[in-house]
Amino acid sequence: MSAIGTIDNPFTHDPQKQAPMPTSLSEPAGSATPVVTTMGANASRQNRTREMQLIPEALARAHMHDRLREADIERRAVRLVTARRMQRRAERVSMRARRALAMAVMN
Repeated sequence: MSAIGTIDNPFTHDPQKQAPMPTSLSEPAGSATPVVTTMGANASRQNRTREMQLIPEALARAHMHDRLREADIERRAVRLVTARRMQRRAERVSMRARRALAMAVMN
């Protein structure tokens, strides 16, 4: 494979498409680690990539859950304030009606 690239800027990030590392002439033969298959490593790397791609989605889902919960709490608070306001208004109207009735009875 004649792919041009450096360690910092590889031609491709796919390990199967990269050229194997050349053996150094200064090392004695047999000193290098034995060749191992990378199928397990590629599979775990693929899973990690998939998990990492799903992280923003999970964060967005959690954020939306928090926002919906906050909106629900806000709606309940607004309903409570409105109910208390209406209750005070009803109490004032009731007191006015009682006063009017008392005035009518006295006359």
